[in-house]
Formats: sequence, structure tokens, C-alpha cells
Amino acid sequence: MAGLISQQTIESVQNISDIVAVVGEYTKLERRSGNDWWGCCPFHNEKTASFHVDGDKKFYYCFGCHAGGDIIKFIMEMEKVSYIDAVRSLAKRAGIEIVYADGQLPEHSHNDDLRDSYIDLYERTATLFHYLLTQTDGGKPALAYITGRGLTIDTINKFKLGYAPSNRRWLKIFLLKKNFSEDFLNSSGLFSKKYPDISFFSNRLMFPIFNRRGQCVALGGRILNGEGPKYLNSGDLVQYKKGETLYAFNFAKNAIREEKKVIFCEGYMDCIAYHQCGITYAVAPLGTALTEDQLKIVHGFADTVLLSFDSDGAGQNATLRAITMCRKQGFTVKIIRLTGGKDPAEIMVNFGAETLTNEVNSAILDSDFLLSKLGQDYAVDTPEGKTKASLAFFTYVDSLQSDIQRESCLEQLCQAFNLKPEAVKRDFDNRDQARERLKIRQQTSTDKQNADIKLNAELRAVLAVIADLDQYKVMRAELTVDDFEDPVAKKLFIILEDCFREQSVSVSSILTHCGNEEIERMITRVISSGEFSKNSGRIIQDSIQFIKRNTLERKRDQLMNRIRLFNPVTPSDQQQLKELLAEKANLNSRLKQ
Repeated sequence: MAGLISQQTIESVQNISDIVAVVGEYTKLERRSGNDWWGCCPFHNEKTASFHVDGDKKFYYCFGCHAGGDIIKFIMEMEKVSYIDAVRSLAKRAGIEIVYADGQLPEHSHNDDLRDSYIDLYERTATLFHYLLTQTDGGKPALAYITGRGLTIDTINKFKLGYAPSNRRWLKIFLLKKNFSEDFLNSSGLFSKKYPDISFFSNRLMFPIFNRRGQCVALGGRILNGEGPKYLNSGDLVQYKKGETLYAFNFAKNAIREEKKVIFCEGYMDCIAYHQCGITYAVAPLGTALTEDQLKIVHGFADTVLLSFDSDGAGQNATLRAITMCRKQGFTVKIIRLTGGKDPAEIMVNFGAETLTNEVNSAILDSDFLLSKLGQDYAVDTPEGKTKASLAFFTYVDSLQSDIQRESCLEQLCQAFNLKPEAVKRDFDNRDQARERLKIRQQTSTDKQNADIKLNAELRAVLAVIADLDQYKVMRAELTVDDFEDPVAKKLFIILEDCFREQSVSVSSILTHCGNEEIERMITRVISSGEFSKNSGRIIQDSIQFIKRNTLERKRDQLMNRIRLFNPVTPSDQQQLKELLAEKANLNSRLKQ
């Protein structure tokens, strides 16, 4: 059989590999006696450790789900790879040379070699971008920006932040001179598919994305100025799956293991701010909603999840989804409410690490968060509002793993909305009514979505552009995604930009990107009605001016709030206050124009 790994190599892998160290990367293990180790099973959800690793006999077994085998089987199951790929991975880790039976060429080696080659490319590229940020004149504006956001040089070096130059042809020329082949570079994800000489990242602050071993496997970039989406991220690659990777997990895993808790936050800067403030158990999903695969990464290490997402509509929806997902996997869940600023980085800069630490320590249980939110979302002073709020809360209660937790949360519900326990329990326990609740809940969700989508100025502007797509170039020249407050308008603007960059600006492409039936119906309804068929250009220009003015007013209000909270003590503080007041005067002047 071609490419059969020799038995001698397999035995070396089995004998030399440290199964305790390997398994310990996926779940926290504790020694009970000798070389016997126990922990929570990484293959299923459990609170009590039933997963046994025998370091001497080099096998594992779970008394809960009955998973078991040797170290090769463990890697096959955890990484979802073939037997040969598991052996190759373990051999490389242990420094064992692979010998193939009868001197034959290795089967399945191409993907493994390609994975290693791409990791090498991304490691080199990240190092290059880091050098350009920290050691060259071209990187000074980006370095000034990031240090202005409060990051120290030590933090910049730790996370290997970098700068992608504005010359979009430079990187390809540079890498070709380093003897990388053109075909290899074209398929690497670093360059445009349509224009392969053009770099995917340009004039951006770069964030290397590391795997659990600390190897750079992908990149994210924040725009510094000019056109384009605020963040660009590598797509899925042979060495990288964004839904199965957590940003900064390589830095956070030891702290997560020791603290038995993890913070999931919004993005790169939030995560880095937590780490710089000494809160080193923070990680972030990578441009996607939190996934079950990402939860599995931390499941063996943490008991408690703290959610630190934005307070806008999208962030709140992400929090709600994450609560249910985490509870179903057996985690205790708390919510971090940032009262001192809009995000961790702002709190770090304005108030320091102690304030951010206090915000984390003041996190509230998810049940308290949900009851507070439901009290705001529904008219709980009316019987109908109480019913809808209760039905929504029952969904959360259903996700809890413990009967005691369920009973306690139902008691909380009664106290929060002044309900009789007997009525709540009857309603919750009755399965026929539960099915009816589901129908009502689905209808309530649809009604709420319909109510949320209001044709304000922002949404009218974006819909007018969709009705007349030639106008998008006008809009993107005047506005960025940060100018939008309305979550639906912001989502559609991002979709338009994605379609524009993919050279596929059409209504069908926009609808494909939506992922929300109600928004799709709204778009098709508005276009079909012909509401924007006349004077679309005038509507768009008027809306753009309105949005720009709103943005300036929002910035001024945030600045005034910052000035009110500012307490200048040192000469440096006085200078900073002077700069803030000058910025406020500039905004006022622009608003008068």
C-alpha cells in the first residue's frame, strides 16, 4: 500500500510521545496518584471529572461517554484527521523522523506539507509586518495610532502587531524575491483572487492570528484611513478555520486553566486591552458569532464564561445567543457590563487597569441580565407583556442543566415580574402549553424583528442605494461603517462593501449575503414598491448629510462626556484636556457649517 508508515515509526510515536502533555492542551488534568491523571472529558459536556489518562500505559478512557484509546486515536478524534495525519503531527511534535514502509512515498502528505508551508509563509509575513510597524518610517503613523489607543511596546511585541504597507503590489514582489512560487502565493489567501498581484491587506494595522501552539495561521487587519471595511480577516484556509479558532487562546490558555474562567469579547483590540490590564484569560471569536466548536476549545479548562460584547443591537443579540449556547454546554455564565466606556480599550486608556478589573469583578449572572433586558423589551406592567417576557425567559430556563438551577430561575422570574409561582410552574411544566409557547415565541420574535426594522434616515439611505446600485460609489466615498448607528443599516452597508470588493454588486448577491429573512423581505418589498425609483440621488445625498451630521454630534457628545469625567492632575493631563477642548471646538465649528 503506497505511503504506509512503518510500524517502527508508529511505535516510536506511541512510546516517546507524552500523552499527558498532549491531552493537557485540550482539557485540564490533575494528578491523583503516580502517573494517573483525571479531568473533564473533552469529548462531551460534564462537570465532574470522569476522564482518565494513564501516563505510564499511555491511554485514555472516559467513564461517562466511553471514549478511549491511545494518543494517536486521541489526536484523530480531537482534530478530526486521518490516522496517518495524526501520526505525522505527533511525530513532528516529538521530533521523530517518519520512515515509510518499503521506502515508498507518503500517502496523504500533500495537505500536511501544504499546511506547514502556509504556516511558514504566514509566520514570515507576520514577522515582516511587525518589522514594518516598529522599525520603519512607513509604519510610524500606524504605530502612533496604536500607542495612542493605549497599547505599550511590550504588548505590541507580544501580540506581534504589524503594518501592511499601502503599496498593494509590494508584498508580492518581496515574497517572490524570497523564492516563494507564484502559484503558491496566489493560493495563500494573502492576495486578491481576481487580481493576484494585489495584496489582500494594505494600509492596515495587522493582527496575527495564532493557533494553540502559537503559530501564525491567519491575519486580521484594521483600516487606518481611506476606503474599505473597518476590519478584514483571512478566510478559511487549510491551516485555519475561523469557526474553530479563538484569538489569543495561545496566550490565554494557562490563565484560563488556572482561573477556571474565560472572557469572550468582541474583537482584537478588546482582547488585547484585557491582556495588557493583567486579565489574561480573555479570547475573542474571529469575525463570527461564537460557535460550539470555539466553546469546545475552552470546555476542558473553564467552568465559567464571562461575555463582554458590545452594547449595541448586534452585540446584545450575540450575547443572547451565546448565553443559551454556553448554558447548554454546562458553563456558568456572567455578563460584563462596561459602565466606564464603550469598550475595554477605552476604559483602559481613560481610567486604567484597576477600573477594568473592577468591571470584570462586577459581572452579573446571565439570569439577572436577561430579566433586566426582558423588563425593558416588554411592557411587564401588563398581563400580555408579562406573558411574553416569561415565555422568552423559559427558553433560557430550558437550557439549564440542573433542576435546582431551573427552579431557582423560575423563582427569580416570579419576583422580577410579580408573578404567582404556582401559575408560572404550571405554565412551564405543561408540555402542551410548551409547544404553544414555541409558536408564540417564534411569532413574538418575528413581530419584534418587524418592530425593530424602522425606515429611519440611515436605513432609507442604504435601501435607496440598493434600489439604484450605481449610487453605492457615491455613498462609500462619503461614509464608513462607523457612521451608522442603526444595526440593520450597518449590516446592509457592510454587505454592500463585501459585494463591491467581490465585484458582484447586484440585488441577488445582496440577498444571498443577508442571512435574515425579514431583511430580505424588506429589501424586495421596497424595491418592488418603486419607493426610491424617483429622485434616488437626492434622497441619498440628503440622507448622507444627515448621517454625517449625526456622526459629528455623536462624537461631540462622547467627547463632552469624556471631558466631564476627566480629572486633570499632572501637566500632561492638562495638555490632554487642552487637546480635548480643541477637538470639541473643531467639532462645533464643523457642525455650524
